[in-house]
Amino acid sequence: MDFLARSQQHRRLGKVVKSNSHCDYVVQVDDSHDVTHPPAAEDYGFGQFVALEDGDRHWAVGLVYNSQLVNPLFLNNGPRLSSEPDPLFTPDLISETRTLLGVVLVGTLETSTTGQAYGNHGIPRIVVPVNTAVHSLSPEAVYHFHCTATGQPQFCYYSHLLRSGGLFAAQLTQQVLMELIDSHRFSDVDQRALTVLCKELSWKNTMGAMR
Repeated sequence: MDFLARSQQHRRLGKVVKSNSHCDYVVQVDDSHDVTHPPAAEDYGFGQFVALEDGDRHWAVGLVYNSQLVNPLFLNNGPRLSSEPDPLFTPDLISETRTLLGVVLVGTLETSTTGQAYGNHGIPRIVVPVNTAVHSLSPEAVYHFHCTATGQPQFCYYSHLLRSGGLFAAQLTQQVLMELIDSHRFSDVDQRALTVLCKELSWKNTMGAMR
């Protein structure tokens, strides 16, 4: 999309390697073997909005809801070297550790006839291909994703996120609400509505933990 191409704060994080369902994807984070400047840990934290896009096509917007560290050497009971391997004798030896992200799709970014970006919330109909690049979304893009084509605020993936956001869905949803409130990009009325929704969810989380 043109809007995404114009943004200077979108950073590549990795690529899609598999999916668990139609709206639940696994992203492999780039490391120093893939790119010269791999993303920092702060770039793909819990609750980070991401865009799944490859070339000129935008596929979906998602949220990082989980992470997993893959280390094939863990519990490896085979023979090991008594010291660190010598790179002169093992030039092809590389680290097989990987960081995988669980990403739940929550909609797409569209462009209006006036060139303004807006969000289309819900489960995308199309299947995102393997190896599709994944980029972090800038705060500006996140704001536009939460606006309709007419500029009205929206948060239509609320129930979908609570159902599909994994074990920490409630905490993830509450974090998203708090970040939207702290952005101060919405009007006073909309700010109060987001605050009420966040407090209601916080109360439900507290009462659920007490049971």
